[in-house]
Amino acid sequence: MGIKALVGKKMSKKVKFMNEEIEISKLSVAEVMDIQEKAKGLKEDDSEGFNVLKSVIRAAVLDAGELTDEDFSSFPMDELSKLSDEIMKFSGLGKDSGK
Repeated sequence: MGIKALVGKKMSKKVKFMNEEIEISKLSVAEVMDIQEKAKGLKEDDSEGFNVLKSVIRAAVLDAGELTDEDFSSFPMDELSKLSDEIMKFSGLGKDSGK
């Protein structure tokens, strides 16, 4: 199989979120670049951090693109943070990247 046949293919794994298994996918280069662009504003505006976290989760979690901001507000913050960290590690960013 050639590399061209793999364009758009997603790699995924199951992780725990609120004691349930959900599926996350590795972020593509384009998604990582988009998130990094959004994260540039973090130094000036700390409230932007929650928006970046939502972007990471919406990009990588099955059906999370359908979640509203209100839906996100109903989850525990530490669970969302752990999920975002897990996505970033799985996508090759941060320590333990790619695992």
